[in-house]
Amino acid sequence: MKFILGLKIGMSQVFDEKGNEIPVTLIEAGPCETTQVKTKDQDGYDAIQVGFQKLKDRKIGKSKRKTPYRYVKEFSNGVEVVNHKIGDITDVSVFQEGAIVKIAGVSKGKGFAGAVKKWGFSGRPATHGTKHEERTVGSIGSSFPQRVVKGKKMPGRTGNVRITTKNLKIIKIDPKNNLLVIKGSVPGRSRTLLEIKG
Repeated sequence: MKFILGLKIGMSQVFDEKGNEIPVTLIEAGPCETTQVKTKDQDGYDAIQVGFQKLKDRKIGKSKRKTPYRYVKEFSNGVEVVNHKIGDITDVSVFQEGAIVKIAGVSKGKGFAGAVKKWGFSGRPATHGTKHEERTVGSIGSSFPQRVVKGKKMPGRTGNVRITTKNLKIIKIDPKNNLLVIKGSVPGRSRTLLEIKG
């Protein structure tokens, strides 16, 4: 499995040979340094820990001396630890143009929202005596059990959750500027940390 960490820069558009517009997301990916190699014998599972965006010396405290990076993440599923050692550098050149990847990140937080906005409820009818209740949830329970069932769709905070988007195509790779151009949209706002796996 190929993997790298990156930051979402924003969205743009490119045009193919036929002149069709393709929406793309620009990602500043890597370079990442392997900071730890975990094996099943020593740690109970196989994983590679990588660091992204090295900190300046004045910002490195006691807790950051071993891993002086702004972002440190582990990749475990499908990783072959035999091919990695501490100090290895991973950059965008590990991917190829046209490859399919999946990208995980934290989605935009949208604050508190009612059930109509958060879950797409239709709301109450606007006629026949409905007053001040067009966008309410309605009944949330039943005669048995005499409680609200766990997982009931209710008003609450929207967004700010981890999302993985699969089957994203790499349109272009720019190794000089550490850029990946991905077809379509990926989770999060600008400068969101993304985990890219291929």
